[in-house]
Amino acid sequence: MKIAVDAMGGDRAPSQVLEGVCQAALDLDVDIILVGDESKIRHHLRDILTDVPPSISIRHASQQVEMHDLPSSVARKKRDSSIWVATELVRNEEAAAVISAGNTGAAMVSAFFLWGVLEGVDRPAIAVTLPTLKGQAIMLDVGATVDCLPHQLFQFAIMGNEYAKQVLGEIKPKIGLLSIGEEDEKGNEVTKEAFRLLKNSSLNFIGNVEGRDVYTGMADVIVCDGFIGNVGLKISEGVVEIMTKMLVSDVSQAGICGKLGYALLRPSLYRFKKRIDYAEFGGAPLLGVNGTCVICHGRSSAKAIYNAIRLARQLIDQRINENIQAVVMRETAVVTTKDSIRVSG
Repeated sequence: MKIAVDAMGGDRAPSQVLEGVCQAALDLDVDIILVGDESKIRHHLRDILTDVPPSISIRHASQQVEMHDLPSSVARKKRDSSIWVATELVRNEEAAAVISAGNTGAAMVSAFFLWGVLEGVDRPAIAVTLPTLKGQAIMLDVGATVDCLPHQLFQFAIMGNEYAKQVLGEIKPKIGLLSIGEEDEKGNEVTKEAFRLLKNSSLNFIGNVEGRDVYTGMADVIVCDGFIGNVGLKISEGVVEIMTKMLVSDVSQAGICGKLGYALLRPSLYRFKKRIDYAEFGGAPLLGVNGTCVICHGRSSAKAIYNAIRLARQLIDQRINENIQAVVMRETAVVTTKDSIRVSG
């Protein structure tokens, strides 16, 4: 299996990207195509490995998409950028998946333009894995489709359902629709109609969930539009960072008793940090496109890149795209049939 990696994408590229790639090539039985500035890639590889294994190859790309670039610019002005070229490798069947910690919008635009979407799917969604009191949950969309129609939220639920089965190992994932209240009638017109579609499906839909329930484990899949999902995700990241800084500040100012207490709590704090560390999840797949794309955090470490490659391989091995397409077609038919019965009745 060959996986294309955007070697120039991310705040810590290419060094951290290459470290993660080298470890993955040794551990995961995958071939990696590094895409980007060949001279820079070779320079950094020499600092990591004396001998580059044959499972790692390089595809030169003369351009790079910066974080501040408009996503649309990749299709118009930067078709020799590392993310565009990496995505082309998948379209041309030279690679099975693409990994990038670069500009999220550019990765999404590249996949959308070069691959298109799965049959029965209107728009893609980014699915992020979140820690909860009961384990993990999937939230989507977190940025791919900002404005959604009800049937698109319905499709997101189906995508999340299949992803939760593969990643979380849930046999029948609990699906929740993010809204402003748990009552059935709460929400705007879009979420109310999405609620009706989900209720008429054969998915394990548990109803509306509020923002406070995202991390409780009430639902295995939380469905929302990309605007709400992205804002919620960024708020969560900010809260974690602030809490960490507050803890470090308080410990540094504490007396001997406080520092002793911190030392005793250190193993528990380490386990807590590991549970909330995005590097443990690797990245978030762009679901609904006709290919496998894993989008990583801009500050991804070598560990995050390694886990993103592992996730991409898992998604391909378990044929998640084929499963999503089949279930979207089936569930759409179920809801359409119930609507026809309701209208005729």
